[in-house]
Amino acid sequence: MIQSLSYIDPQANLAENVVVDPFSVIHKDVEIGEGTWIGSNVTIYPGARIGKNCRIFPGAVISAVPQDLKFVGEETYVIIGDNTTIRECVTLNRGTKDKFKTEVGSNCLIMAYTHLAHDCIVGNNVIIANGVQVAGHVTIQDHARIGGLSAIHQFGIVGRNVMIEGGSMVSKDVPPFVKAGRYPLTYEGVNSVGLRRAGFSNEKINEIQDIYRVLFVHNTNLSKALEIVERELAPSMERDEILTFIKGSERGVLKGFSSK
Repeated sequence: MIQSLSYIDPQANLAENVVVDPFSVIHKDVEIGEGTWIGSNVTIYPGARIGKNCRIFPGAVISAVPQDLKFVGEETYVIIGDNTTIRECVTLNRGTKDKFKTEVGSNCLIMAYTHLAHDCIVGNNVIIANGVQVAGHVTIQDHARIGGLSAIHQFGIVGRNVMIEGGSMVSKDVPPFVKAGRYPLTYEGVNSVGLRRAGFSNEKINEIQDIYRVLFVHNTNLSKALEIVERELAPSMERDEILTFIKGSERGVLKGFSSK
């Protein structure tokens, strides 16, 4: 159902049961999947690819050109998966020639006034709270939770099942399965509550805690701590994921725990 007071470009491709409320504008080269609802005063620019059963609330701006001086009009996209909710006044900018897309996965909740800049890749089942500002080229992996009013530095990576405290300045990479907060951003323990909700067993959570005690609690040089984990702790998918993440970090990872 498309209200007469909205504008849909004839070259936009909307599934038959998409609902568009009054005063929204949908430009050409836009695709919107079945069951999606577009609230009032939403603007969707060329390059948007929106999945099924999404909800986009009033004031959101999807697929505007990036706020990047290197952008010269190349054909790029914003891709949104199925069952994702975009709340009021969220802005999602198109990609640049770096990735040619900005992408948000399925089953995500992007709360009001959040900004996702160009070339960001957000996984599935991610929750980003109100007013979070995400710079360009950031990757946020599956099941991450970003607290309100946080800011994430460009090219940063947030690992899966991470919980970031509200108001955090995320200037370093955050490895999987942890809680992070304070200033400068600091390891605050394993995200045990989030891991249980995601189906991790107590034994697996204890294994992850043992890894991070060596890495961030025992005050060992991080390079040596990585060697200890690799040498002394049993291989597992989670252990190897943590090691690979930290070794591959280009920005460096957050600080370890300190009682100060």
